[in-house]
Amino acid sequence: MNTLLLTHPAGLSHDNGPGHPERADRVRVIERILEHERFMTLIRAQAEEGTREQALRVHPESYVQALEQTAPRDGFARLDSDTTMSPGTLDAAFHAIGGACQAVDEVMRRDVDNAFVAMRPPGHHAERATPMGFCFFNNAAVAARHARAVHGAERVAIMDFDVHHGNGTQDIFWSDPNVMYLSTHEMPLYPGTGSTTERGEYNNIVNAPLNAGDAGAQFREAMEVAILPRIEQFRPDLLVISAGFDAHRRDPLANLNLVEADFAWATSKLMDVSDRVCGGRLVSLLEGGYDLDGLARSVAAHVLTLMGA
Repeated sequence: MNTLLLTHPAGLSHDNGPGHPERADRVRVIERILEHERFMTLIRAQAEEGTREQALRVHPESYVQALEQTAPRDGFARLDSDTTMSPGTLDAAFHAIGGACQAVDEVMRRDVDNAFVAMRPPGHHAERATPMGFCFFNNAAVAARHARAVHGAERVAIMDFDVHHGNGTQDIFWSDPNVMYLSTHEMPLYPGTGSTTERGEYNNIVNAPLNAGDAGAQFREAMEVAILPRIEQFRPDLLVISAGFDAHRRDPLANLNLVEADFAWATSKLMDVSDRVCGGRLVSLLEGGYDLDGLARSVAAHVLTLMGA
């Protein structure tokens, strides 16, 4: 498989302050483990800087302007109890959406088979006009809207296996019949959304919550029973993965017990269904994962699977 890896130094410039779990070291450990010779065949490129046009397909002008005006010249601007802007935040956030759109371009043009975007800040908690949960722009939502606007994709599916429910992605696509959002996540847990009764205006929201203490068996059952059949029925033209790795048993912010093999299995299953319904067109975007060792090893398993290794 020709797998594209997109990174950019801007991903290191966003600073949440001392002791914050969403830190630049997350990207550093990913870059370090992907330097191993097993990953020599990865196609590597720098993520492009995103545009306001890309952001505005998802977020209103007033919201983008508010972020621009809030961005500090020095120090920190706290947006809520755990979401903070530093002087490098906007640059990082624009490169995160730019990388997401660039990955969509490469995959939709068939220049590569699939792509992984190792950028931060994450995105799936960002609602239309509300930053929260470490997120500013909703990277996966921007990618989906870019695929529709630029490449004529009729339908896009977003599968989110981050341990926290992607309330932002659900909010953005609640009334959009052309995008299906599917999620496995621990519940109850931040942000408190993601019950099975939340189905969207067009039955286009699929939530498969897991309980604290659940491990690979329960995760795989949720995928096979609730998630994969719905992707197949929806028949998207592109599959986007919100790839959070904080369901790992080592992660400090949650209580699931997945291991690297579970992420590799899920990746393989998602590749299989994308092969059947959308010619294998798949883009994966980094979301959470806050234990550095668990994150690095899980990303390695995910990317090796994308590569067909």
